[in-house]
Amino acid sequence: MTRLGRGVFIVWVALRYGLDELVLTSFQKPWLRLLARIVSVGRRLDAPRGQRLREALERLGPIFVKFGQVLSTRRDLLPLDIANELAKLQDRVPPFPSEVAVATIERALGKPLAELFDSFEHTPVASASIAQVHFAVLRDRQGKPREVAVKVLRPGMLNVIDKDLSLMRMMAGWLEGLSADGKRLKPREVVAEFDKYLHDELDLVREAASAAQLRRNMEGLNLVLIPEMWWDLCTTEVLVMERMHGVPISQVDRLREAGVDIPKLARDGVTLFFTQVFRDGFFHADMHPGNIQVSLAPETFGRYISLDFGIVGTLTEVDKEYLAQNFVAFFRRDYKRVAELHIESGWVPASTRVDELEAAVRAVCEPYFDRPLKEISLGMVLMRLFQTSRRFQVEIQPQLVLLQKTLLNIEGLGRDLDPDLDLWATAKPFLEQWMLEQVGPQKLIRELKAQAPRYAKLLPELPGLLHQFLQQRGTDNSQLVQELLLEQKRTNRLLQTLVAAVIGFALGMVVMQIVVRVGVF
Repeated sequence: MTRLGRGVFIVWVALRYGLDELVLTSFQKPWLRLLARIVSVGRRLDAPRGQRLREALERLGPIFVKFGQVLSTRRDLLPLDIANELAKLQDRVPPFPSEVAVATIERALGKPLAELFDSFEHTPVASASIAQVHFAVLRDRQGKPREVAVKVLRPGMLNVIDKDLSLMRMMAGWLEGLSADGKRLKPREVVAEFDKYLHDELDLVREAASAAQLRRNMEGLNLVLIPEMWWDLCTTEVLVMERMHGVPISQVDRLREAGVDIPKLARDGVTLFFTQVFRDGFFHADMHPGNIQVSLAPETFGRYISLDFGIVGTLTEVDKEYLAQNFVAFFRRDYKRVAELHIESGWVPASTRVDELEAAVRAVCEPYFDRPLKEISLGMVLMRLFQTSRRFQVEIQPQLVLLQKTLLNIEGLGRDLDPDLDLWATAKPFLEQWMLEQVGPQKLIRELKAQAPRYAKLLPELPGLLHQFLQQRGTDNSQLVQELLLEQKRTNRLLQTLVAAVIGFALGMVVMQIVVRVGVF
């Protein structure tokens, strides 16, 4: 299909499903609204707007389905009903022929299939818009058979994606130029974010690296299993990983019959998420039920199994500080502090009045305190704060929106397993530990360790540098030597003062930790 033909088809689908009513009401050109009415004569629009948008994206194909999935995470931009409907989008794509998958594997890995695997299941176990998965068996370095899963990129995807993205960029430019809401919705920025997301997902080596990082981070926690990557067989088009055996998390009755402690499973899921967020700052950001299983093997009974690492989120120390202090301030009903945090972060214009933002935050948060803590959704609180912040011209950071989307997934999953799950009781230890680390001597020790290599390299060079400097000044160095001796005495006094200050600081931190443990929460 040519670009013009594809563009005409997109416009026809948009009009057929009434998408013009979602945006044309704010268009500044009356003739556009008139043209849309003429073209769409006789259509029926009984379904809700969110459902119509979802069905239109499904009609336009897998790339637009992916776009809707990504768009559903931008709850800071979308009305709640549309975001919830888009979250229902699933990749329903027929598998491509196994002969094509085999040809891709052999080309990418440079060997015939028979040399790579002892056996290979030609019928895929899963198929999505970007890739599909086959099971196989290979031999490890010790000659033992190992079950693996082979993820193969759908052929020709890059060309299809680039064509549809070109059309999306063009339509985003039209929307931004013609609609009064265009600039607020930031359509070109959303398409650019989608572009990056899709091209990242097309690189299976990146996914393998993310899985390896998560696997390393989760070692010793004994709560989750993450497949091992076979790096010799990983390329941008093919990913070979350990095959995992488990029961899908959605099959709760089967898990209960097998003896899995369902309430503990719910708590473990929240623990995993907050560990990844507040301890590691690196989290699995696509934790919907299709990507989560539970192991029933005796040695790993009741542990989570995580799959599909195409989307991961990262947080800086600043991000973690913002989140932790917001949550703590929220549960203390310190709305002024929440407002101050928004301003201190630089995401709200410096001219914003604290009292006005405080009042807006209070209107968002106060209704939650009429219900028990276990019924409070941290994800919804974060989303409401983002939406409120938008009124104050806040530029919401993409990593926090991704976090909010993942937090909603985790909360939904946890409460599906255990309706009485108290997320705050689970989150509190992580927030408490984070705060102690921020105000205690641990942070000072970490900073000293981080700077140690730099000073270790610099100190041995000082005598040579000093000698070289003195030689350049000639033979009459008596005055310079006197100045250096005087400066050394000053440095010694300064070091003595610094040592005393560090000791005092350490003692003060001990007292502060006691205060934090007793008073903050």
